[in-house]
Amino acid sequence: MAPLLAGLVVSCGVSSPQTRTAARARPKDAGFAHPGVLVSKDQLTAVRKHVDAGKQPWLGAFLAMRDSKYGSYKYQAKPYATVECPPDTRPGHGCVEEREDAIAAYTQALLWSITGKREHAAKAIEIMDAWSGKVRRHTEGNAGLQTAWAGSSWARAGEIVRHTGAGWSKAGVTRFQSMLRTAYLPEVTRKVPDFNGNWDLAMTDAAIGIAVFLDDHQAFDAALRRFRDRVPAYFYLEKDGKVPLTPVGSTIDTPQKMATYWFGQKRYMDGVAQETCRNFKHVGYSLAATAHIAETAWHQGVDLYSGVKDRLKAALDLHARYQLGEAAPAWLCGGRVDRNMGPDVEVALNHLEDRLDVHVPAAHRLAEQSRPAGTDDLFVSWETLTHAGNPAA
Repeated sequence: MAPLLAGLVVSCGVSSPQTRTAARARPKDAGFAHPGVLVSKDQLTAVRKHVDAGKQPWLGAFLAMRDSKYGSYKYQAKPYATVECPPDTRPGHGCVEEREDAIAAYTQALLWSITGKREHAAKAIEIMDAWSGKVRRHTEGNAGLQTAWAGSSWARAGEIVRHTGAGWSKAGVTRFQSMLRTAYLPEVTRKVPDFNGNWDLAMTDAAIGIAVFLDDHQAFDAALRRFRDRVPAYFYLEKDGKVPLTPVGSTIDTPQKMATYWFGQKRYMDGVAQETCRNFKHVGYSLAATAHIAETAWHQGVDLYSGVKDRLKAALDLHARYQLGEAAPAWLCGGRVDRNMGPDVEVALNHLEDRLDVHVPAAHRLAEQSRPAGTDDLFVSWETLTHAGNPAA
């Protein structure tokens, strides 16, 4: 998570766009589709129908979410004015509380959307109002990653609550907008080309969600550009050449620096990621963030998936096989891999299998074994519920 070189009932929103543009900027006069951060109106409707009908795996996923600490009516927010998240062993202040409260707001928003119980809407609003009324800044070396994780969940929660008739006051929405614009967006749009790629991707995940919530075309277009730059530099394909691509602004310009940046990996094969030899956990973060960004863009009429689907498929296949226990070959991380991937494959798998009919058997098996996918308590939450077999429009 630390930088390598620093220590090494849903109401109608705007109708969905009818066409998808191939990874390019949105026309300035085109409105955003709401709700449309990670989960669309049609997907929320499908989830509700599956749960109401008692279908699996959605019912089991719903019950796990409802019965988690984040789904409790008694959940209490713990906002901080300054969130301090050091990159070392010093204790942080407000870091866990902020991430968990943002996930709780998103959880309560989903529960409101599925059940129609206004107590859940009120709880989500209570949590978001508590933070927007207090937080002012993020400090210390992990501020970028902290705002990425929390900001992603805040945007998803706010988007659902704001656009489903939950009763959020105009003043509350305005204050939440101000919070995202001033306390999160500047952090998640900082340039970090030499940091481990999960930073850039998680930050872009938050940035695109915040952009949609704010109806900010400039921030949205910047997130598209950053995605197109970073994803090919993180997930390798042999067509890239003998060595991986590097993001714009990177100082990694020699084979030795490249091998160090890729945690000792010197043989590059389809699907290997920049942090594969660090551990699968961080690759999982990056797979999830990549899919989140592309999914949000998809709901806004922009097809980012088309430019990276081969990379996603290769990375999902490689990491799922070894996560499931297949012995790593000697060329890969010296034959030793850290199998600690989290609940990170549902969104990408849904697009590949359920929209494109592109099968990734190992990732499919991994998803089925992991269901219902819960939350990593950072920025990935309840994606079996929201995205398993849920292509929507």
